[in-house]
Amino acid sequence: MFTGIITDVGRLREVTRVTGSEWGDTRMIVETAFDTDTINIGASIAHSGACMTVVDKGRDKDQNWYAFDVSDESLDKTTLGDWAVGQAINLERALTGTDELGGHMVTGHVDTTARCVSRDAVAGSTRYRIKVPEDLAFAIAPKGSVTVDGVSLTVNDVSAGTFMINIIPHTLEVTTLGRLQPGDEVNLEIDVIARYVARYLSHMKA
Repeated sequence: MFTGIITDVGRLREVTRVTGSEWGDTRMIVETAFDTDTINIGASIAHSGACMTVVDKGRDKDQNWYAFDVSDESLDKTTLGDWAVGQAINLERALTGTDELGGHMVTGHVDTTARCVSRDAVAGSTRYRIKVPEDLAFAIAPKGSVTVDGVSLTVNDVSAGTFMINIIPHTLEVTTLGRLQPGDEVNLEIDVIARYVARYLSHMKA
């Protein structure tokens, strides 16, 4: 479980297809400011919103790094399939019992990708409008929570299959959202409460 509060922006060092893997996994290596001595093999880390399991780690040339494997399904359902070496990645380690819950409850299970359709400067902040797939539009509510590339955000407005978010300068500086431009794809996770409400309603209809 995560909170959507980014604590490091890592860099994708290497992408390697794992040959002989039954599931067709791809291994990615990420450089990070995290102290990898405190990261256990098997630990969960959210990568621009997608939870992945650490399978290797180390330090070389004064740079910490760790590796994780990505299934083909995750590559297809998230933006990870488009990542190349040098990609900046929002990173968040899993929530512990003593952490401050500064965002909202985030599972790290990306529901879909969405597309940025506009970016505007407004009164010192930056306003983005995101196009959400039709089948998930129901789950986006004004003043509700949404996770965009792993960042916990508040929805300001919902209109015609899109939603608007305002990003303060600090968030632009410490996450990858400062690089986001119209046409870019992002990982989207709807609020976990909306997910369970949708499941409940579908069961009632059945």
